[in-house]
Amino acid sequence: MTLDLYLAFVVAATILIAIPGPNVSFIVATSVAQGARSALMTVAGSSTAIALQLAALALGMTSLMAILADWFEWLRWAGVLYLLYLGVQHWRAATGAGRAAAPEAASGRRLFGRGFVINATNPKILAFYAAFFPQFIDPAAAAGPQLAILGTTFLIIATLLDGGYAIAGGRLRGLLLHPRRVRLRNRITGSLLIGAGLGLAFVRRS
Repeated sequence: MTLDLYLAFVVAATILIAIPGPNVSFIVATSVAQGARSALMTVAGSSTAIALQLAALALGMTSLMAILADWFEWLRWAGVLYLLYLGVQHWRAATGAGRAAAPEAASGRRLFGRGFVINATNPKILAFYAAFFPQFIDPAAAAGPQLAILGTTFLIIATLLDGGYAIAGGRLRGLLLHPRRVRLRNRITGSLLIGAGLGLAFVRRS
């Protein structure tokens, strides 16, 4: 592909990835609740899911994944309920002596799994990839190498932007560590988690 075509892809991908969705909401919520390091574990999980989806696309498995999307549907709704449950838990976190007790922190493995599931169970993602990537492939050249370059670029951009959200959320958490602000922190976290759950709930297959 030409350099102009590649740069156009970088700009388009950056804009699309930067738009907050369920994954970003969950990353920020985790960062505010547990810190940037924990949120980066969810980024690792979501990036792993993206890498597998891009690999499936490159290997021509889009049609197979469309069939498996029916199986993913129940898992997606389980993820919706779980995110809503976590959000309500943060909203209802008990207070005492001017402090709010947040729900128990999740382990790194669990956070990785949550990040992976939120991306992997979205049946619309592969359809988006299949419609988006061909727009930036030069038909006069071999598609395989171009798809590999675009997929790798997309994964790097997604990881960097999601990581930026995680770090930004961690900075916000630092502003909310004062005992009088912990309740506000829990409310922000709860709202983001509920928003992530609702966002995942409104995902519809094409």
